[in-house]
Amino acid sequence: MNIYDKANELARALKECQEVKDITSAMSLIEKDQESKQMLDDFRNRQMEIQQRMMSGDMPSQEEMEKMEKLFDVLNLNLNIRRLFDAERRLSTIIEDINKMISDSLQDLYGGQSL
Repeated sequence: MNIYDKANELARALKECQEVKDITSAMSLIEKDQESKQMLDDFRNRQMEIQQRMMSGDMPSQEEMEKMEKLFDVLNLNLNIRRLFDAERRLSTIIEDINKMISDSLQDLYGGQSL
């Protein structure tokens, strides 16, 4: 068994899974609606700025976080954006599960400690 062949097989399976198809479909619809695309782009840019600040130790204020939550709620009113967020959440769960399976399979190498 070649581990790289299995990894490539997993990569192909991920590309073909329903969640990726749903993300692609939602993104296609969002791209056709300039207002939705702009709203999503603005949200993603703000989200990235906050994450970068947090990684450098600059925690956002409660007010900033509440503003982001409200913006997220507004975006969820848009059916295509909500479909995108739902599909992204499902894909994220799959990736987390796969990472856990890989980590768990190597757990005994380190005396039963989690990686």
